[in-house]
Amino acid sequence: MFLRFFEALRGAGVPVSLREHLAFLDAMAANLVTYDVEGFYHLARTCLVKDERHIDRFDRAFATTFEGLEQISTQEILEAMDLPADWLEKQAEKHLSPEERAEIEALGGFDKLMETLKERLKEQEGRHQGGSKWIGTAGTSPFGAYGYNPEGIRIGQDRSRHQRAVKVWDKREFRNLDDQVELGTRNIKVALKRLRAWARDGAVDELDLDDTIRSTAKAGYLDVKTRPERRNAAKVLLFLDVGGSMDPHVKVVEELFSAARSEFRTCEYFYFHNCLYEGVWRDNRRRWNAVTPTREVLNTYGPDYRCIFVGDASMSPYEIAYPGGANEHWNEEAGQVWLERAREQWAAHLWINPLPEAHWPHTHSIRMIREIFEDRMVPMTLDGLSRGMRLLTR
Repeated sequence: MFLRFFEALRGAGVPVSLREHLAFLDAMAANLVTYDVEGFYHLARTCLVKDERHIDRFDRAFATTFEGLEQISTQEILEAMDLPADWLEKQAEKHLSPEERAEIEALGGFDKLMETLKERLKEQEGRHQGGSKWIGTAGTSPFGAYGYNPEGIRIGQDRSRHQRAVKVWDKREFRNLDDQVELGTRNIKVALKRLRAWARDGAVDELDLDDTIRSTAKAGYLDVKTRPERRNAAKVLLFLDVGGSMDPHVKVVEELFSAARSEFRTCEYFYFHNCLYEGVWRDNRRRWNAVTPTREVLNTYGPDYRCIFVGDASMSPYEIAYPGGANEHWNEEAGQVWLERAREQWAAHLWINPLPEAHWPHTHSIRMIREIFEDRMVPMTLDGLSRGMRLLTR
């Protein structure tokens, strides 16, 4: 079964090695997890997944491999397996409410519980829902939600009322961490963490363990040493396209903006529409009477900033290539001129496009922007942002 699991992981694109598979088998042989479905899942994931981007693929392979095992006859399982009494008692303490434990005691303890369970399995015909005696769903019987096998075998119910024996791999809590899906704020932060420039500044309030050990050994008494906390000193300048064709992407751009403001200590931002021209703004409600000259931005923020443009780059080619091409005002210089100035000012630059990468070749303006940015354009996916952060650190 585990060899089939290994093959399913490789087929799903999880880069698991034979060494990792053997480590997983060693862990199982050492009985690190016994009769614990969630523990089995997390043990397998710990041994076989190296990158959180692959968790979703792991979950799908796990579900495929162990699908249908819950249909195995429970009576056969109970007769074949010798469950230790001390383990059952611990599980009762961990998972059963006081009322349920009292009900088990009323039956005569665990020996009586297992005996009664087998009898009811023999008596029961078909699926039963509700009630307090039969094994089934939506009832109060102590049988039915008592999953104990690492292969996810469940008695009667397909889901626990109290989250016992949950098939956690079916929940796929990390389903949005796959490389090619759109992002949420948390996952954007995961990608942005790759862009870091560590520095120590501020108050000396963090324990320096290595220096404390050295100083204590030298002095002969405890000599605590502290240092400034290490912070991400990367400086980021965001230019965010708003309005028009960007309206469908407001949510994901908001998530990117929120994640960037949270992740980077120094994060400045300005808005533009379609293409960069002679003016940008910070407040869309005052975009016509509170415009900041783009040249002022170029002169204010030094070349140590990482410059990120966010937009779908979908517009008339005239808006990029010609004076007067802007659709809202008369621009004396072409948008391309301003984009090239920005690229020259900030050598670490990037364009993030929320449109799927497969659509880019069909839009002429996107091809033009990619050429101006020397192909430094990435999609709004976890893999795309990871690639983008690597470009910004070169």
